[in-house]
Amino acid sequence: MVVGDAGLDVVARHAGPIVHGGDSRAAVTVEPGGAGANTAAWLAACGARPVLVARVGADPAGRQVHAELTAAGVRCAFAVDPELATCCVVVLVDETGQRSMLPDRGANARFSPEDLDPRLLEGAGHLHLSGYVLLDATSRPAGLAVLAAARAAGLTTSVDPQSAGLIHDPRAFLEDVRGVDLLLPNSDELVALTGSAEPESARELLDVVGAVVVTAGERGASWVDAGGVTTVDAEPAHCVDSTGAGDAFDAGLLAAWLDGATERDALLGGVRAGTRAVRSVGAQPSMTV
Repeated sequence: MVVGDAGLDVVARHAGPIVHGGDSRAAVTVEPGGAGANTAAWLAACGARPVLVARVGADPAGRQVHAELTAAGVRCAFAVDPELATCCVVVLVDETGQRSMLPDRGANARFSPEDLDPRLLEGAGHLHLSGYVLLDATSRPAGLAVLAAARAAGLTTSVDPQSAGLIHDPRAFLEDVRGVDLLLPNSDELVALTGSAEPESARELLDVVGAVVVTAGERGASWVDAGGVTTVDAEPAHCVDSTGAGDAFDAGLLAAWLDGATERDALLGGVRAGTRAVRSVGAQPSMTV
């Protein structure tokens, strides 16, 4: 089960700097997005059978997201907000494939504890929560309730912090994720939580979570737990669009780990999915890549 945002990305790929107050030509496409939806779609692509719990608007965008995720093999358990629009994110992608995001969480910001049907937990073995849910004061109570319900039902759990810039109170965030089996930060998020980008610094988080998996882009990824640090290299790839690469990594890692893979093989599964993600435009799997 994945809990997190679902929406649409307006992806604008531009060459050179954006002209403030002027025109900058770009190739623009509309793609399915949202961190929770991205991870669920990549889980399906990795052979899992994910359920996505999210909140969308009663609008064409919400219906489009539902249809596209269903076609990708994701079971959608959506609450429909009668007032707020479906999440939309403007994604600016430069010539190196690096993205800057302008998010409007829309209906996702009003995600509530009542949006999770407890019966969904009966058929699940693992819960993955997008950190955006915890990092927004309006949806945080629902994120905490979901984690508590998952633990009570005996599920393993994972959380991706998602945004270093939104971790304003590291101690409060760590208290929110206390008891989670896997914490999945990138290097910037690790800095926000420990003050260091070095995977070794994640050891200080092991009194809060079971293990920490750190992604470092071209420098690969590391699994840190009580047994030590396991690191794998990144795969060479031409980066077209980095949007959703971390969500894809999460899915590849989780699919392998939940299937019984070793820490190293789980990391390699994450790297493979993340590498595939950066090779095409958009945050979710392309059937042609």
